[in-house]
Amino acid sequence: MRVFVTGASGWIGSAVVPELLQNGHEVVGLARSDQSAAALVAAGATAHRGSLDDLDSLRAGAAAADGVIHLAFKHDFSDYAGAGRTERAVVEAMATTLAGSDRPFLLAAGVAGLTPGRVATELDVSMLSGPDAPRGGSENLALEYAGSGVRAVGLRFAPTVHGAGDHGFMSTIVGIARATGVSGYVGDGANRWPAVHRLDAARLVRLALEEAPAGSVVHAVSEEGIATRDIAEVIGRHLDLPVVSVAPKDASAHFGWIGAFFGLDIPTSSRLTQERFGWTPTGPTLADDLEAGYYFGTVPAAAGQPALG
Repeated sequence: MRVFVTGASGWIGSAVVPELLQNGHEVVGLARSDQSAAALVAAGATAHRGSLDDLDSLRAGAAAADGVIHLAFKHDFSDYAGAGRTERAVVEAMATTLAGSDRPFLLAAGVAGLTPGRVATELDVSMLSGPDAPRGGSENLALEYAGSGVRAVGLRFAPTVHGAGDHGFMSTIVGIARATGVSGYVGDGANRWPAVHRLDAARLVRLALEEAPAGSVVHAVSEEGIATRDIAEVIGRHLDLPVVSVAPKDASAHFGWIGAFFGLDIPTSSRLTQERFGWTPTGPTLADDLEAGYYFGTVPAAAGQPALG
């Protein structure tokens, strides 16, 4: 397929691009900058200049493709409502372009808040709907197009997509520990975070592009849930910092914007995904990657970072 990928030069996208290319697909990646465009071309992909604010460029990219993988998102926590409105407009622009074609439209989403109090599965419907919901309720919006001749698929990623070079949630938690002088967890730290290695996630995205039916969701989760206290203990040991409990009421003050997320208990299963697609995660666990030292500067990130292409 000729696949249009937004977020192609991002953390997950830069692993998805070589996974697609190595399996015979042609990739056209959205590029906001000369640097991103050059990286995509060097990887063997084609750069399509534009941005999430340029809906015409997104429509053109979708129209010329056999399928779309939408991984980009405006992670602007100072205007999260605005980011949600942008996301909704992006989904509408590309999915409407694909309507009636039966071409795939894969959308990145998350697992947070799916089923408070129990393990989430692929059968659970997201409670985030409507333009005022987080991320603009984009998963449910995209899946609605399954009834309009679009092979819409939700890609639900674990909050921790880890690996060498990660600059997301886990590296943020490590940075907060350095800045505060303690490795913290919220409450008793028994709340669980799912995780998946970046390369396992990329392989699943490719399988979903090729095989997932319209209206389905897949869970890019290899570890159902790791206690945040255990995460904090590994970080504390590597940084030689005390490991402390942070009261839930103080989580935002201590952790900043990520405090609301780090205190969530969001165990998530990927059993159905693994059975449906024969997807067996083989990458390092989160503990493996933390112990490897990439997050602490004891081992250069490049030592474990696969090239883009």
